[in-house]
Amino acid sequence: MNQFETSVRRLHLLLALANFAVGLGAFVVIGVLSPIANSFGIGASDAGWLMTIYAITYALSSPVLVAITGSKDRAHVLFFGLSLLIFGSVLAIFSPNFSVLLVARVFMAVGSGLVTPVATAVGAASVSSEHRGSALATVFGGLTMAQAFGIPAGAWIGYVFGWRFTFGVVAILASVCLFILYRSIARGIVAQHNSLSTLKEVILSPRLMVAVLFIVLFMGGIFTFYTYLTPFLEIKYGVQKIGVTSILLIFGVGAIVGNKLGGLLTDKIGAVRTLLIVCIAQILILPILTLVQLPLVAIGILIFVWSVFGWSSQVPQQARLAALDPKRAPVLLALHSASIYVGTSLGALVGGKVIQLADYETLGVVASGIVIISLSLLIGSKQKE
Repeated sequence: MNQFETSVRRLHLLLALANFAVGLGAFVVIGVLSPIANSFGIGASDAGWLMTIYAITYALSSPVLVAITGSKDRAHVLFFGLSLLIFGSVLAIFSPNFSVLLVARVFMAVGSGLVTPVATAVGAASVSSEHRGSALATVFGGLTMAQAFGIPAGAWIGYVFGWRFTFGVVAILASVCLFILYRSIARGIVAQHNSLSTLKEVILSPRLMVAVLFIVLFMGGIFTFYTYLTPFLEIKYGVQKIGVTSILLIFGVGAIVGNKLGGLLTDKIGAVRTLLIVCIAQILILPILTLVQLPLVAIGILIFVWSVFGWSSQVPQQARLAALDPKRAPVLLALHSASIYVGTSLGALVGGKVIQLADYETLGVVASGIVIISLSLLIGSKQKE
């Protein structure tokens, strides 16, 4: 590995670190939904609004902010985004009521909406197209690492020390991340310049927006069930504290494997074929998870496989978007990041309604149906790409 390759690899690892802090802040509430609901005397479906408000804010703010800051030093944008994440986390610690906690999630979402798409765009632009899958797997790997270790650890901390302490961990880790990046990352990093007019062009392009919409529905299917995984395990299997943490850890390890697998498959068989495989896997696995009463060990194995194929989707989708229109890649990747959270919001809302109108067992069937719609979009748009 020559000096240039070493420098690029180091850049990717630093960007992955930033995504780790973002991923922790975004998804840590999943592991502590029950403690938060109990703390404020609300139901699990109401507590799910912590994911929904985050997702809505991210989706609305991220593409616009990325376009507006298109001419700014990428390093400075990363620093500002992490600072907002830290502020929101601290506000969450001291939230006197659920409304203030929702406001805190808004600040966290705005900050995260700057960090992830900027990190992804820089990572994609730093390598040639044949190595883009591996590069994106590294940069996006920070989010999956947060899934693997941050969320289970946050769940354990939330159960043992209280959910406020969990947000304290997010604030501390984001601060450490900001310090390391401030000391280490080079200034003057630039990517393809974009503006609000670029965002408008993308939004008005049916071809590009259908491609972006795929991940909304795919993630919507996953999070219809995943948002309520903790109460599902508690109610159906009687799992508590350590058991919940262990299964969340299993899901997280699956996310790491899936992220790596997605990068390898993208470089090997192409983005679209990889996405077809992960869709079919989700459609088959989700109903089994909630409809079939399995031994807890079997549930753990199935959740691992489910996670692997769920998180194998991110790298191929990002590579697909970057290849569709390289000049508008930063905005497309910002819309992709926003779409993840639109999908999580959709999933949280749908899952909450399913719980209210039916039961937890129905979650997997509804989730699978949503993924089927995403697969139809993928197949329908494949001919146009």
